[in-house]
Amino acid sequence: MTKRFDAILFDAGGIFLLPDPVTLGAVIRPLGGDGSIESCTRAHYAGMAAIDAIAQREQGESVDAFSWDGYRRGYALSVGVAEKDIETAIAKLRDVFSPFLWRFPLLESTAALWKMHLAGLPIGIVSNASGQVEATLANQCICQVGVGAGVPVEIVTDSHVIGVAKPHPGIFADALSLMNGKGFTNDRIAYIGDSYVNDIGGARNAGLVPILLDPYDDHAHETCERIHSLHELLAFI
Repeated sequence: MTKRFDAILFDAGGIFLLPDPVTLGAVIRPLGGDGSIESCTRAHYAGMAAIDAIAQREQGESVDAFSWDGYRRGYALSVGVAEKDIETAIAKLRDVFSPFLWRFPLLESTAALWKMHLAGLPIGIVSNASGQVEATLANQCICQVGVGAGVPVEIVTDSHVIGVAKPHPGIFADALSLMNGKGFTNDRIAYIGDSYVNDIGGARNAGLVPILLDPYDDHAHETCERIHSLHELLAFI
């Protein structure tokens, strides 16, 4: 296939890291939910689709303008919690949620990232986070700036650190300054995320090529390019 991208930027949550399914499985099993890693992995994307739908319905600029209980409701329903127990599940999930819950590595995505690095592709991370994402990615041996146990990347941007969050285009400024400095124009840089509102919207605002990671076709109705796995990107680099 024709080379489409000179560089790729990625979100972190939902792309390389998930809320820990071991912790969340322990919460939802007593409520009749399927606490397996497979079920909890799938539930994350159902939760993201649910909060995206709320933001779109309410015409919000960001999913972060709304309670993440919408995500937790979608998550609980996906793992099979009965409707009568949903509010209890939401409350119990809320009790264990914190920025540090996002620590479970998606190894398939990390394998694809290694292949992109070995192909010589410049890579960066641009994430709405709480100041912890760079350390979490490094600690899980996913990626880091420079030499380390994970994939070497050019930059890791955390919204809490720089003070602006997706879908505001300003969150991409540092990463784009670096990539533009290498001679890459924005229309040759892809941004991959798992939220239609935050990630697709943010990429469009920044003039990047937006691609939604949608492994279970929760966003099949959306007007954007979608992939089921990061390995699909290898055809375009």
